[in-house]
Parts: sequence; structure tokens; C-alpha cells
Amino acid sequence: FKMVNSGLKSRKVSFRIPYYTQWGQNLLICGSDRLLGSWNVKKGLLLKPSHQGEELIWSGSIPVPPGYQSEYSYYVVDDRRNILRWEVGKKRKLLLPDGLQDGQSLELRDLWQTGSDNIPFRSAFKDVIFRTSWSLGGERPLEITQNKLDQDGSVILQFRICCPYLEEGTSIYVLGSSLNLGQWKIQDGLKLAYAGDSLWQAACVMGKDDLPLKYPFVCLSYRLNAVPFYHKLDSNFFHYCKHSEAGTSVECGASREISVDVTTGESGFVVLSDGLMREMPWRGAGVSIPMFSVRSEADLGVGEFLDLKLLVDWAVESGFHLVQLLPINDTSVNCMWWDSYPYSSLSVFALHPLYLRVEAISENIPEDIKQEIREARVQLDKKDVDYEACMATKLSIAKKIFAREKETILNSKSFQEFFSENQEWLKPYAAFCFLRNFFETSERSQWGRFSEFSKEKLEKLISKESLHYEVVSFHYYIQFHLHLQLSEAAEYARKKGVVLKGDLPIGVDRNSVDTWVYPNLFRMNTSTGAPPDYFDKNGQNWGFPTYNWEEMSKDNYGWWRARLTQMGKYFTAYRIDHILGFFRIWELPEHAMTGLCGKFRPSIPISQEELELEGLWDFNRLTHPYIGQDLLQ
Repeated sequence: FKMVNSGLKSRKVSFRIPYYTQWGQNLLICGSDRLLGSWNVKKGLLLKPSHQGEELIWSGSIPVPPGYQSEYSYYVVDDRRNILRWEVGKKRKLLLPDGLQDGQSLELRDLWQTGSDNIPFRSAFKDVIFRTSWSLGGERPLEITQNKLDQDGSVILQFRICCPYLEEGTSIYVLGSSLNLGQWKIQDGLKLAYAGDSLWQAACVMGKDDLPLKYPFVCLSYRLNAVPFYHKLDSNFFHYCKHSEAGTSVECGASREISVDVTTGESGFVVLSDGLMREMPWRGAGVSIPMFSVRSEADLGVGEFLDLKLLVDWAVESGFHLVQLLPINDTSVNCMWWDSYPYSSLSVFALHPLYLRVEAISENIPEDIKQEIREARVQLDKKDVDYEACMATKLSIAKKIFAREKETILNSKSFQEFFSENQEWLKPYAAFCFLRNFFETSERSQWGRFSEFSKEKLEKLISKESLHYEVVSFHYYIQFHLHLQLSEAAEYARKKGVVLKGDLPIGVDRNSVDTWVYPNLFRMNTSTGAPPDYFDKNGQNWGFPTYNWEEMSKDNYGWWRARLTQMGKYFTAYRIDHILGFFRIWELPEHAMTGLCGKFRPSIPISQEELELEGLWDFNRLTHPYIGQDLLQ
């Protein structure tokens, strides 16, 4: 290292993390900078273990130049540095404090980031339920604190705690027996400042007489009509709450502890990354409902996307945090009532025209069409959804409005942006709908030269010079307004703190846009289902072709990534239908009627040698049917 070789004093960065491993396992740090391996685990910093009380502590250090910074993560590896597991969550950031002088040290004390630590940072929580706008705090600069390091053995402690669930008007303090931590009085404790990404931090100087130290984190929230109470930390706290109308909560569990070896006489910095605030687990409730059941006085016989705003209001009043919908993709494969089954998708990208509010697609609807809408609202207002009548009525009215404003809408900036972002799936979808209606079937074998998809045929069919362009562009128009209406409802839910959760069906219809455009991604000679069980002795045959995962892997599962990205425009959480099917599926031959003649795919066969090791040898008796005279009698 050049700086060390030249005789210059360097700054030392030390890492320390408690973590239990098994025999043959090691911990190492790998980061973005070359000193930490440039994300090559084979070149990362290997840590050394030591027992401290009941904990196994892993530690290591490197000399660094001034202004050094890097991202890093912890990894568990074997003796050959093969990765066994790694931390979940965001990469950690290493940034030298301005007050760190030559010859001084920076010690980073971390905790392993688990999967549960990362849950609050998922979009459903971060962007919706705990959506709070905090301004960055004004923590005292560390270079100012550095000036107070006069005593030998003194150290600057920076406390860091993650609080994703914090409500507005709440402050976080560190309490302890030292003077800098308020001597257990919250009004004199060390107040933390917001540092972004739900992280709160503050620093103070500790002398050798203050260490070792016990400390908890405390939340203090100011609110109206708060009930004053006595707190176990200090008898004076009752009076503080009474006069300030504040509520307090101390994190769960025993106080945290820190001890620093000050015998070396080296003053420096210790950053305590204490993970998540230890609170009672957050719990929330929600409601699951099919989109067609979200009825209102404004709809035309079926729930519509804009009706979700009323459902969100109801959820807020009821204390619910989540609204889960059944699949909302277009399922109009046959244009019959059985298309109402929401799990048989015509397209995994297109939204269902059934949920369109025709009254909202234009501000200039003439009076005769408004009257038609009012009459249809009365006729379709039934106890059960008349699927075919609702679809026919909505598309008929929408076509009349489209005929009046198609030029304006199709040439608008907002439509052009929508079309540009979605044309990869929108063009084939519109062409498919045209061909389905033209040939009066979704069975592609009846489509003549269009039975096999090609981009050249597609571009000719949807060309603006084509005789069919107006029919094709009508489907663009419908999807554009469905997108606008669902986006409006989704944004309304986010602002109200309600998670809108979508549903991802396991399969697509055999006669769908996706199997037409990407037949190589599906095993079209098979069908998806479930084996015989207590629910059905004949098993189940769902009729969907199974996925060709080997082919999908060739472009890094681009079809799945595009599908999830499309859902992410509207939803902040998903339900994945039949999640087991992503690991192994009950696959049936195409001609099967029930679920009896299937097998799991993939599956691991048992060899004859394995059976013989288990003591089985009479394979003819076990694998060939044998019915004797006695059994017949």
C-alpha cells in the first residue's frame, strides 16, 4: 500500500460483527473498492473470529487513504471462499468522517442484515403504509465533535438506528448513565437526526470513565391529549410527559451494550449500526375481493377501476391497510360468459375492458350518449353480473365516443407516450383482438396465414394504411383509458396509505396472445393441473400449457420480467397464484380430460440401484399388474 510504504500515517478502518457460524465457515467483507475486492469475493477481506462472552465476534481491519469511501456487504464462505450465504438488503456505505486524523481509527460495528430486516423497505411499506416525508436533520458535524477529543482514550460514538415505522412528530433519543446521554433523563438524552432511508443517527464524545456503556433507544412523540404516565427509567419523567403532552416508548428487550478498548490511547470513531428499532411487530389487516364485485352507483352492472377509490375510503375508515384484487387482465378469449373466470388470461399485459368506466373516457360526451349510459345503468343493475351484456354495452358506447374523438386522442402527447412505452405487447394484443373478432374464434388454427405469428405480418395488419387500422386502434384506445383509470385509483390508494395488491395467475389460456407471439416459451402439447387429492379424486386439469423454463432462461426470463414490471405500474404487492408451480408442476398430456394421467415436472426418478439398497428386488411383481384367480373370486 503506497501510503504506508512512503511513511505517511494512514487511517485504519476496522470491522466488527457478531455472527455464529458452523465448522468450516468463515465471514468476509467484499465491497466496491479494490481494497475490499471490487465485489470479487475471492479478493475480499477475510475476518478473524474470537469469543467474547457468549458471542462469536468476527473482526478485521484495513489501512485506507484520506477521503476513502466504499460500499460493502458481509458474506459467509467456506475454506475456499465459495459463497454459502450473504446479507439481505441494501449495500452498506463506508464513508470516512471529516474529523478522522492521521493515525486514528474508524471502527464499524455492524449487525447481520436478515430477510426480516428488509421487509419494511419493500414498496408496500416504504412507499405506502409508512409513507412519511422526513427532512434531513442537522446533526452536529463530526469535525466539530473531534475538537473535544482532548483526553487520552476518549472516543466518538455515532449511534445509528433504523426506524421505518416512525410516525410524524416523533423524535428518537439515546439514553444512558453518562452525562452526554442524559443520565437516563429523556429531556437531556442524545437526540438523533434523520439521515435518510429511515436511518437516524447522532454522535457524542465518550471518555474512558463512561465506558462500558448500556443504552436503549427511546421514541418520544408529541400529540394532543396525551395521557401522562410514570416511566421506569426516571421518576421525573412523569412530570415531563404531563407538561409536554408527550408519549414515550422504549424499545423492547434488554439495554444495548458497548465496550471499547481505550488502553491503546488511540482516539477515534466508533459507528454503532444497531439495525432495526426493537419494537412490537407491526400488524395490519386487509380485504380480498374480485374487481367485478366492487360495485357503486356509478358503474354499469359491474365493478370498475374508479370504484376502487370508494373501496379505499372504506378501508381507511375500517382500519385496513391492504386491498387485494383477483386478476384484472383481459380474459375475453371466447367472448362468452365463461370468460368471466379471471385466471385464464387472454393477455398477461392487457387490462380487462369490463372494468372501464365509459362515462370517464371523455369530457365531451353528447347528451344522447349520456342518456344511453343512464338507461344502461338501470338495465344492468342486477344482483349478479351479466358478463356478456356488460361487455357488449360498454364496448358499444365506447365505440361511439371513439368515433367522435379518435383523432384528438390518438395524436395526443399522453397517448403517444403510453403507446411508446407499451407497444411491445399492445400491438400484438390489438391485432389478436381484431383477428379473434374477424374469424369469430380465438383458435389460431382457423386464422389461415395469421395462424403463425410474425412481426412482418403484424406490422402490415396494424399499419395506419391498413383497412383495419380504425378497428385495431380502438383496442389501443380502450387500453389507454383503462391504464389512466387504474393509475388514478392506484395513486389514490397510495396517498391514502392503502396497499393495492394484485394477483399473478400461474397460467395463460391456450388460445392467448402470449402463446401466439411466444409459442416457444410454452409446452403447447401439455396441460397444467393438480394430482388427485382429498378435494378431487380425479385431480384437476386447468387447461393451461406448462412453461418451457429452459427456453425462458435463454433471455434471463425476459417475459416474466416484463410481466412483473407491467403489474408494478399499478400494484405495490402481488399474490402469486400456485407458487408451488414455479418449482414443480403437475403436467398432463394435451388430450387428458381429468388430472389422473399426469406427472410432476421437474421430478427426480428413483433408480433401480437405489431401490435395491432399500431392500426392494421383486420389480416385476411391483410394477406389472397381476390378478390371480383368488382375487377374481
